Amino acid sequence: MGLRTLLGSALALAWQPLAAQDQSTTPALEDLIPDSAVENPEAWAQQSEAAAAVPEAAIDPDTPTDELPGVTLAWPDTIDLPPLPELAPEPEVQYADLDLDGPQLAFADAQIERISDDLVLGFPQVEPAFGESPDFSARFSALSTVKQLDSDSDNLAQLGARAREDQQLLENLLRVYGYYDGQVIRSIANSEPGEARRDTDSQVRFDVVPGIRYSYGTVDLGKLGTAPDAAALRAAFEIQPGDFLQSDTIVQERADLDVALGETGYPFASIADPELLIDHERRQGDLTMLVDPRGKYNFSLVTSNDETFLSSRHLSRIARFAPGDVYQRSLEFDLRRAILATGLVSSVTLTPREVTPPQGDQPGTVAMDVQLQRAKTRTLAGAIGYGTEEGFRVEASWEHRNLFPPEGMLRVRGIAGTQEQLGGVTLRFNNFRARDQVLTFDAYASAQDNAAFDANTVALSARFERLSNFLFQKPFSWALGAEVLYTDERNREIEIEVPDGDDEDDDPDTVRVPRPRQEYFIAGVQGRATIDTSDSLLDPTRGFRLTGFVAPEASRTQGQQYFYVRTQLDASYYQQFGDQIVGAARVRLASIPGAPLEAIAPSRRLYAGGGGSVRGYGFQAIGPRDDIGQPIGGRSLSEISIEARIKTGFFGGALSVVPFFDAGAVGVDPLPGLDALKFGAGIGVRYATSFGPLRLDVGVPLNPEPDDNFVAVYISLGQAF
Repeated sequence: MGLRTLLGSALALAWQPLAAQDQSTTPALEDLIPDSAVENPEAWAQQSEAAAAVPEAAIDPDTPTDELPGVTLAWPDTIDLPPLPELAPEPEVQYADLDLDGPQLAFADAQIERISDDLVLGFPQVEPAFGESPDFSARFSALSTVKQLDSDSDNLAQLGARAREDQQLLENLLRVYGYYDGQVIRSIANSEPGEARRDTDSQVRFDVVPGIRYSYGTVDLGKLGTAPDAAALRAAFEIQPGDFLQSDTIVQERADLDVALGETGYPFASIADPELLIDHERRQGDLTMLVDPRGKYNFSLVTSNDETFLSSRHLSRIARFAPGDVYQRSLEFDLRRAILATGLVSSVTLTPREVTPPQGDQPGTVAMDVQLQRAKTRTLAGAIGYGTEEGFRVEASWEHRNLFPPEGMLRVRGIAGTQEQLGGVTLRFNNFRARDQVLTFDAYASAQDNAAFDANTVALSARFERLSNFLFQKPFSWALGAEVLYTDERNREIEIEVPDGDDEDDDPDTVRVPRPRQEYFIAGVQGRATIDTSDSLLDPTRGFRLTGFVAPEASRTQGQQYFYVRTQLDASYYQQFGDQIVGAARVRLASIPGAPLEAIAPSRRLYAGGGGSVRGYGFQAIGPRDDIGQPIGGRSLSEISIEARIKTGFFGGALSVVPFFDAGAVGVDPLPGLDALKFGAGIGVRYATSFGPLRLDVGVPLNPEPDDNFVAVYISLGQAF
């Protein structure tokens, strides 16, 4: 039997009993079953099958079907449809009629917080009050799509789409703070009530109804209770049952617990990702974060994989821990940074390795295995420069940073310039016997010929110091040293009178001739100490520095012995004003008591002027002068500098403008004073880089001498002080 025939039969069978019923009543199920079907079901079924066995008619698919087999309804010959009315031009769309897909309700008594001109948050005054609203609003403001994409050209449809995104954001933020039953009601309205809605006047408002804030139920931290320091570690994880729920606090507290485990002797501890199960009926969240301390340990030895390059003994010296100290992850990271700071390795990996396991309450021990990769240790460097006061200068150096392992560096250097020539050899041992201690031996021969003196010098020096560096800036650093040298020096020139050879004029001529040279044999010791509370070595913004220098020396010249002490005190202070301005001030006082000026070699005297002194004047150009105006140096020095470092916002905030004012004086007496002060002022720029600011200063002398230039330019790395 075909499907079409079966369908027609079923329709015919179903239609007849339905048509016979009263249409005003609904038949019951038993009314639809005939008595014959109840009395003899098998005979009734055969009768129904025979009635439905209607021969299937052939249907031509290419001709219209006017009759369907088994269907008694008449098919209409024609269908009269009313004519379609002519459509009028579509009127201009009115945005006021847009369906914005959300409730359009605002609470009249809500506390209002305006995020921007087009965005407002409302906090209805319902109980309980929403105590997180200030922080909540700030986080929403930072993430809002409406605020970030605000434009005068936006239409209302665009604003509505962004408002829906912000509504979802607010709902997510409510759940972050534990408000899982909260509601956010969105509305978009004109800024002026009663007017027709305009795109440019539309304002988005969200009314936040937080509801009941959920709290923590159970807090399961796994095996944390098995640790010897369980109480202290549990205190580091500050979430307790009953506390208000806030999901991002879980992340912070997990990090705090991880730090506590790493800093109290648990190198192998593990913390699983937290899971939070919300129970809406209890209005609580059950937190599960499985912690496994895996035993407490002390440090043991440090082992190197390259003993001939950086030995285990040397690495143990530069570590800030000793065998038996409680393991601390920060000390492990510190050792890694110190190894990288040597400049001898390209990569380093530290791995804790169990040596002895914990026994009861007794910690185990771990060795720190160091896997390092050698870097290139030889460097060839050079520089070429020119200065208006110093002329041309070419420098070159070659060094091997690990010629004498561990960290024994040999450097050979040379200078060829208009005013200076030098050749020297330096032997330097970094991290000598302990971390950041440096032992240096230096030998050099130099010839200097500048505006103040002409000196040929041979010197040997040794210095032992504890350094502050860019990676590990220290609040206190010091240095001790000794030096012996021979120097043959003279001040520049003198004027003498000679006969002019003119019989008619008996007045002598005045000519300049070099001063006679004077030999000095000098030996001395020196010490330096620095207190540094600043926040940066190259670009400080707050704090102060205080440095004292003392160098007793013995000098023999022209058959006489002299003793004197070179002293200097430097103090600087830095203060930040807002986010854009840093004020800086510096004072320098120096003195050389104990010997007359002529007994002190010109190269050991005090001078002022230049980029690190009084800007606007030439290098060593400030101080006492001889009869022909040449600087001769002095035994006392006073300097004062102030400047303002003002960020401009240009180049991503990297460019700063720095107006400055400097003053300085040099005297022949050993007591520093303010007599004959020279003043300089100017303006500079700083460009911030990853390794410190690049400095360009242009200064002018305010009370110059006749031989001083009217302007001076200084370029260097780092701030002036």
